[in-house]
Parts: sequence; C-alpha cells; structure tokens
Amino acid sequence: MNKITWTKKALKQIKRVDRVWQLRIIKKVGALTTFPETAGTKELTKHQYGYRLRVANYRVLFDFDGNIISIQEVKKRDERTY
Repeated sequence: MNKITWTKKALKQIKRVDRVWQLRIIKKVGALTTFPETAGTKELTKHQYGYRLRVANYRVLFDFDGNIISIQEVKKRDERTY
C-alpha cells in the first residue's frame, strides 16, 4: 500500500477548487494507494512530473517513488489550456 503526501503548492491549489470537486479529487487521490492499478492515471513523458490522474476537468500531477506518492499540483483543464 502506498503512502500519499501533498505538497504545500498542491494543498493551496485544491483549496481554491469548489467544495464538491475537492471531495471528488480527494476520493480519487485516496484510490492511488493501490497505484499502479488505479484507473485514470497516465505516465507522462518529457514533463516535470512523472504521472497524472484525471478527475473530470481537473488534473492531479504527482510523482511516484517506491511506496510514496507525492501530489505536486492540482490544475483545471479547459478549452484555453493548450
């Protein structure tokens, strides 16, 4: 079972998210204890962080190191993202 840690940056970002989405994101992040069998995750190439978890329009960027998952950022993706 993996341990999940949040960076200060990620905690600050999730506090800005609507309460309903906060709960959904936290629930999905909680499922990362069974990573790499977690649905909705993708390994990133040529990116600052190693993986991303998709929760509707939000992306949770994280790193995986052995048994520790470090949540780095929570970002909203919309039509202006790319």
